[in-house]
Amino acid sequence: MDAKDRKAAIAAYKEIKTPAGVFAVRCAVDGQFWVMESRHLDTHQTSLWFSLRMGSYPDRTLQAAWKTHGEAAFSFDVLETLAEDISPSMVRTELKILSRAWKDRLALPA
Repeated sequence: MDAKDRKAAIAAYKEIKTPAGVFAVRCAVDGQFWVMESRHLDTHQTSLWFSLRMGSYPDRTLQAAWKTHGEAAFSFDVLETLAEDISPSMVRTELKILSRAWKDRLALPA
């Protein structure tokens, strides 16, 4: 790869948009679910599952359910994604609003 191709590849990589949105982690065994938001929906499940496998996830109820029922009982479901045209400075605010709306819709505590 010459310098020109490399520069073009780097520029193309920087233009890739990662989806942000709200997701649910569901336990098929006991019906519990947790609603969370992420700036990187496409990769968030990998890091979340890693933390749960290591026993280091900060949400104690989710970690306890994971330990009790095992990885096979859980699913990662995207509930809603943000529009791509949202300003980068507003993504965090919009995620909080969207997350709160889903928690209200599903009658979950804050």
